[in-house]
Formats: sequence, structure tokens, C-alpha cells
Amino acid sequence: MQVWKDYQVTHKDRFLEELLELLRIPSVSADSSFSPDVKACAEAVKLRLQEAGAEKVEICPTAGHPIVYGEKIIDPALPTVLVYGHYDVQPADPLELWHSGPFEPVIKDEKIYARGSADDKGQFYMHVKAFETMSKTNTLPCNIKFMIEGEEEVGSANLGIFIKENKERLKADVVLISDTAMLSLENPSLDTGLRGLSYMEVEVTGPNRDLHSGVYGGAVANPATILCKMIASMHDENNHITIPGFYDKVQELTKEERAALNAAPFDEAEYKADLGVDELWGEKGYTTIERTGIRPTLEVNGIWGGYTGEGSKTVLPSKASAKISMRLVPNQDWKEISAMFQAHFEKIAPKSVKVKVTTHHGGSPYVTPTDHVAFKAASEAIRSTFGKGPIPMRGGGSIPIVALFEKELGLKTILMGFGLDSDNLHSPNEKYGLANFYKGIETIPYFHKYFAEMSK
Repeated sequence: MQVWKDYQVTHKDRFLEELLELLRIPSVSADSSFSPDVKACAEAVKLRLQEAGAEKVEICPTAGHPIVYGEKIIDPALPTVLVYGHYDVQPADPLELWHSGPFEPVIKDEKIYARGSADDKGQFYMHVKAFETMSKTNTLPCNIKFMIEGEEEVGSANLGIFIKENKERLKADVVLISDTAMLSLENPSLDTGLRGLSYMEVEVTGPNRDLHSGVYGGAVANPATILCKMIASMHDENNHITIPGFYDKVQELTKEERAALNAAPFDEAEYKADLGVDELWGEKGYTTIERTGIRPTLEVNGIWGGYTGEGSKTVLPSKASAKISMRLVPNQDWKEISAMFQAHFEKIAPKSVKVKVTTHHGGSPYVTPTDHVAFKAASEAIRSTFGKGPIPMRGGGSIPIVALFEKELGLKTILMGFGLDSDNLHSPNEKYGLANFYKGIETIPYFHKYFAEMSK
């Protein structure tokens, strides 16, 4: 609609400056030293929702970081969209690999470089500005509720409690999320599902103290070596995961479904060049698109033990540890998989060491029905602003709370992301394209328009 476009053009620079202000707040949920900043970010989100036209905006305390809730109910008889996002961000480490300060946003080559720019401040803020566009031009076609949390990057444990205690307040017809990616601005896509997650930590202990590697080396098991061997054994020569029962409930796609998935544009040479690798790696018998969307994985997210400081210190470490995540696909239960992992890890440990396994958090996989009216509305919204319909894709990431939306609220979720896989999510130099940001603000109002019309 022209009135939307005119409003967005007029306020374009302000939209960007407001996002940059949010990005300057180091709202790292995983590190308690940033707790005041997380709270400050929640306050900033509340203010922006109020300015955009939301009513009953409040900061809802939890046992952890707060949730920001706001709504605009224009007519209870109209459909209601629940917009979910998160204002917390990943830690910025390692800081030395950033080209600029992670919380000092820089615009370079038409991209915003900052922690949280794509995940998820830049993306959830598109919804705030799209809402403002409709609210200030008196064209809001449906009711909108916002639930923006501060613990997504640490498992959303308290959001689940909040949902169970606020079912009446959160009543809606669909959940809308922008916390995923599309193929490109030239080839827009729409996620039809997400993988689940099981996040574990393991600790291997050998001797009761660090030892001199010359005096004791060769006589006592080195926990770091043992840990590496144990982790390496979790993939076989075909890169299949070796945990007994791991694949028992994996939902296999048909040949037709796999063919449709692989019809999406993909340039392997460009993919490798972007990552700086000479060869790709993964489960034998599956393409890269399949490996990152419809197949489960097991990855080491961090590993440590012994001396890692400057110079040399010849020790045989007493302990070695690792953080391991498993991405799961439909029919795999994250709690069941976590228990399988623990049982297997304890079983393969030699008697020369002791092991401890901790489950941190997880979530179930999710699939969006493509015949749902909201999915059709999202497709039409993208067609209206991109000039072509989206390619259906399976997202490789996880948003553990999505399955809970369906379980507790009975709501389907539409995953309408505008980021790119190359945006360096969770890595140094995270970035988000200005074109993606503005395209999201342009497209989202059309979703609400089509969803209201199709729901009649």
C-alpha cells in the first residue's frame, strides 16, 4: 500500500537509528555480569513499543531475565497475531576477531555489523516498525500482541513458565517470528520447520590434580586425550552418529520431498568460498541442503582442559571438558536424546577416567503446515514485495519455544525470517543487511493484511 511506503520512506533514517541504539546495549543473557544491560534493553524495547502505538506495554519479571509484553487490540472479533522475538544476544567472544566493537554498530558495505544485528534485534525490530507503520497510518487490519523475551540464547526456561501462567493474555490465532534466514533477497524463501536441540556438557576427570607431563606422561590417562577419543568415536566413517537408538525415530522424507528441497538454488563452490574451506563434510548419502535442514547432527561447541595460556606449561591435566549440541529432526524427543547421549557417553568411558554429563537445555523440532492460512498469507506477503513467491525450506537452527507455543497455546508458528545464513550468527562480525532490514519492514504489514483477509 502506498500509504505504508510513504510512511516508511519518511521515517527510514529514524528506524535505523533506533535499531543502532538497541544494538549498543550489550544484552548478553548468558553472562550475569551483563544483567543490568539486559534489564536496560528490556526498558528500551518497552519504550519503543509504546512509541509505536502498543497498549498495555509492560515488563514482566521472571526468575531470570524479563519479558516485554505489549498489545494493540482494535476489535476482539478480528484475528490476532502474536509476534515473538528476543532482545538478548550471544556473548561476543572471541573479541579479538571482531573488526569493530561488537556493541559499537558500524555500517559497512550496506550491512550493520554488531552483535544481535541479525539475531534477533534487527529482525524483531522490523515487526515493531511494521506495526508502527500500520498503527500511525490507521491501517492496522488485525490485533497484534508482542512477546519479546530476554532468555532465548540460554534456553527460554522462564518463557515456558510465563506462557503457562498467561494463556488467556496470550490468546491469538497464530505466532509470527522473524528469527530465521532466507536464501537471498534474489531468491526469498520461507521456512517450513526448525530442528530441535539438545545441549550437553561433559567433563572427564583423571588424576586428582594436574601432573608433570614428563614425570607422569605415559603412565596415567590424559583426560584431554580420552575426551577427544570419546568425542571422535561418536561419528563413524560415514559421519553417522554412533549413539545407539539415535536415529530410531527420525522422520525420513520421500524421494519427491527430497527432490523438492534440493531444487532450491545452491552453489557449492560459492558456499565453500564464503566459509574458506576446500571440502565439505557431513553424513554420507545426503546433500548439504539436507544435512543442514532435515538430518540430525552432533557438534562440539567448545572444548577445553589443561594449560591454554601464553607460552608453555607441560602438564597432564586433571580434567577436560566440552560442550556438545545435537540438532534434532521431527519425531526425535530432546529429553530422550539427551538421556541416550548420557548413557552412551558414560558407557564408552574407560575405567582410567570418571565422567560427568550435564544437560543444559533443549527443545523439540517443529514443522509448519504449508496449507495453513497464515503460511499462505506469508507467501503472498513475500510475493507482494519481492515480486516472486518464496521457496519452502527447512531451517537448520532451533527455536525451542516454538513447539511449546503449539503445546500450551494450540498455535501454529510462521517462521518469516529475513536474515541470511552468511550473517555470522553466534560468530564474530555478526551482520545484517540494510536491505534485509527495510525489506522486512515493508513486507510484514502485508502479512497482517492478507492474514486478516484470508481468515474471514
